[in-house]
Amino acid sequence: MTDRFHPTDAQLALQPETGTGQLRLDLSRRLVAEALGTALLVIAVVGSGIMASRLSPTDIGLQLLENSAATAGALIGLILMFGAVSGAHFNPMVTLVDRLLGTISTRDAGLYVAAQVAGGCIGTVIANLMFSLPAVEWSTHTRSSGALWLSEVVATVGLLLVIHGCVRTGRNDAVPFAVGVWIGAAYWFTSSTSFANPAVTIARMLSNTFAGIKPSSAPMFIAMQVLGAFLAFGLVRFLFPHRHSQARS
Repeated sequence: MTDRFHPTDAQLALQPETGTGQLRLDLSRRLVAEALGTALLVIAVVGSGIMASRLSPTDIGLQLLENSAATAGALIGLILMFGAVSGAHFNPMVTLVDRLLGTISTRDAGLYVAAQVAGGCIGTVIANLMFSLPAVEWSTHTRSSGALWLSEVVATVGLLLVIHGCVRTGRNDAVPFAVGVWIGAAYWFTSSTSFANPAVTIARMLSNTFAGIKPSSAPMFIAMQVLGAFLAFGLVRFLFPHRHSQARS
């Protein structure tokens, strides 16, 4: 077994989605990257949902295909773009697990989450405006059932295992593609269409379109995503053990 199968915390802290970027940039630049990346991700999710509903108004299956393909493609590009800058988290659950594993500090993790949520909301506003809709229009799309909540747990656990499974087995370059493919596929095999991201969930409340979620439905989605993150944390520690260097405080 080679050393690449036993990365240290210091090595993990530089990789995409398990750390804060190989460029080792100052916090302000990393926060801008997180906010911008999350904004562009939400623009892709919401914007493609609006476009899909207009291009294929009578075919929900085709709408979902168009929405999932655009989201997966954008996500791959964004992780390639910002992975070395900030780690390309774009997701509070990615940041939370990194904090639990000790590869990002508590202060940086909190600021990352704030940047992701702010960026996501800005992204929704931009997507709405691109299609001549109100900048903010609360969604009326109710998403509330046990099946949907279970789907969010599954989608979140799977996403985090894909990330850490690649990085912790020496396949760092595969992360952007593996994450994009997972999310694109999870649109189809989960009944919730795989939000798996609290920042995106919050942002999608602001658009009463195909991708929207009613504000009253969002808290349980986020709660299930948090549950999925803690389950994934335990599985990562169990399935991908590694020697620990000095953890960040």
